[in-house]
Amino acid sequence: MVGILAAIEKINPKMKATVHAAKLKEMNKTGQLRNCTIDGPLALDNAVSRLAARHKGIDSDIAGNVDILVTPDINSGNILYKSLNFLGGAVSAALVLGASVPVILTSRADSDQSKFMSIVFAVAIK
Repeated sequence: MVGILAAIEKINPKMKATVHAAKLKEMNKTGQLRNCTIDGPLALDNAVSRLAARHKGIDSDIAGNVDILVTPDINSGNILYKSLNFLGGAVSAALVLGASVPVILTSRADSDQSKFMSIVFAVAIK
């Protein structure tokens, strides 16, 4: 279950993140992106909470059940990643995809476990 994040849930041509999310969702529906379920654009609360999605009238199979969160850019991804780790106590893995090989992207302050999980994830998807 992959949640494509944006600031809002509706497609707005002036907000590229919402347009990109809609394209990824459509690519999933047409079979171009397989072996997963993609939904977006979703705000973070809707991606991680079925109740939040319900309150906003969003009908999503993945709301509250995401395995992967995709951020619209490296800035928001970095903020989300560090918030989850340092404020929420999460253990995570961080990769940049799209190059010829996965790029491991960790912070010097990350735990050894997060660094290890990033390596494991990169090897697993290569």
